Amino acid sequence: MGAFLRYRRLRKEYLSTVLLLVVSSLWPKVQARSEVASIDSVKNQIRQLVQNQEYGKLAQSYEYLGGLYHQQYGYNKYTLDAFFNGMKYFHLRGDSLGYYNVHIKIGDYYTQDVFMQPYAREYLSKALQYFKRTSNGPKVIECRLAFANLAQKKESIPKSLITGLRQTEQMSALYKQDYSQAYAQNLLANTYLRNKQPDSAQYFASRSLVLSQRLDINWLIALNYFYLGLVEQFRDHSDEAIAAYRKSYQLSEQEKNVAMMRELSRHTADSYSHKGDYKKAYESALKTLDFTNQFYYSEQTKSIRLQELDSQVKTLAVEKKLVEEQSRHQHMLNLMLAGGLLISVLGVFALIFGRRQQKLINHQQTVIAQQQIRDLELKSLQAMIEGQESERSRIARDLHDGLGIQLSRIKLFVEAHQEQLPLSVKEPLNQFLDEACTETRLISSDLRPYALSTFGLIPALEDLVQKLNLVNETALTLEHYGEVPDLGDEASVMIYRVVQELLNNALKHAEAEFITVQMMANDEAVLISVDDDGKGGNFETDPAKGNGIANIKSRIAYLGGQVMWQSEPGKGTSVMISLPMQKLVKSLSQAVV
Repeated sequence: MGAFLRYRRLRKEYLSTVLLLVVSSLWPKVQARSEVASIDSVKNQIRQLVQNQEYGKLAQSYEYLGGLYHQQYGYNKYTLDAFFNGMKYFHLRGDSLGYYNVHIKIGDYYTQDVFMQPYAREYLSKALQYFKRTSNGPKVIECRLAFANLAQKKESIPKSLITGLRQTEQMSALYKQDYSQAYAQNLLANTYLRNKQPDSAQYFASRSLVLSQRLDINWLIALNYFYLGLVEQFRDHSDEAIAAYRKSYQLSEQEKNVAMMRELSRHTADSYSHKGDYKKAYESALKTLDFTNQFYYSEQTKSIRLQELDSQVKTLAVEKKLVEEQSRHQHMLNLMLAGGLLISVLGVFALIFGRRQQKLINHQQTVIAQQQIRDLELKSLQAMIEGQESERSRIARDLHDGLGIQLSRIKLFVEAHQEQLPLSVKEPLNQFLDEACTETRLISSDLRPYALSTFGLIPALEDLVQKLNLVNETALTLEHYGEVPDLGDEASVMIYRVVQELLNNALKHAEAEFITVQMMANDEAVLISVDDDGKGGNFETDPAKGNGIANIKSRIAYLGGQVMWQSEPGKGTSVMISLPMQKLVKSLSQAVV
């Protein structure tokens, strides 16, 4: 019964995170270390090929360059840029095989990020249609494996997935595709884990491990060790699970796979917790938080999420140019007709009317294209912010419900048995437990403030100021005037994050004695100001604060507001924010609907 309950908890964590890890069928040949060329040499070769217009070699070089970038940086936008360039030159060359093969690679790459998975399905669907039409068995196998990987990211696994994967494994053996066979076995291991069949999962993970070691595919070896560790964790063999996680972590670190290292740290913390080694469990939990920030909030990851939207914007720009070109042709035609129609007043009136109509149509099309571009940019910003807040909430819940509860149980146990402990052990132990509990609550509160979701914006800001006053020598005060309406979760979270960022910047850089936060609300706007008497400076151009300033501007722009900095050296800094109430109320009503 205890093993079953542990498995249910393991499976709950597993469903939400484990399958963010794999990029399948990407450049197995590229990973041979002895044959890896430098990125600079490949880029020099590409420049020469561009001059000679050798499109076939250009496409292959860009495809190879994408693999090199992945080895160098892990999950990054430069790999995607190289793949898109390779796809372009395969198209110019007329090489459909290469063109759709790059579709598979882009689809697999997008699979890593939950926000990009719909685009991954589009690229993989186009590739699968082509390779089925041309009866290319090995490439059909690659597409089937990629779709199986996508299917495993759903909370509820399709019942037909195991049957499909077994068929794909048999096809791989028939076509002698060892790489695809090893990957199919790996996906089967994961599927059986999620279906609560650890014995079958261990069987396929072991078989996949043997094949992947023979092929020297590090990312697949690491993933198999991870699944074997999960099997041992399910069986309550914590030491064996930690040993398997450690092997997987070493390989993932070599491959710069931040997502994999995050999951390994998470499950290592769980295994140490089962052993009773709560110090190492706490250290692994903090590593999990660090890797999560690296993967989801890095500029690289944000740029990848914007990549597909950027390509759509470019497509709209091309369509706009086509409309303008058609307009120019129409204009020339109108001039030619004008010479023949000048003899007739009726013809002149008809020409004027036609030209006015054409201008109106062109203007409308231009306005529509610009609006679509703005909508895409807004959707991108909204997806990025929602992703950040969702991930912060999830980690905060995990810290509070997992490690926090464990620490509280230990503290209660120690308090209940204090008489059995010597004084030299009891006092340091209580102090260490208090510090660990406090640190866990601070991290959880910073990720998702309890006061914000429970009491609203003003109480949450008051709580923030009170806590900062306890740990800083600078005196902080909060003043609010007028009745601030219920702005809803989205607007409240954004305003809270902006004020939090401004206070952190002032405490860290301003060297101020007093910081004042003021909030004023009326029927038209919400006005916020953060003033300090610190050393001042040009905060918008200081690179040390560039990311924080950019985050503040993006959130205020999303709410339709404006932000302005006023600062002089030695005279402090004042930040003034204006948010239109109409926009906030509209955002709230949409959220309610």
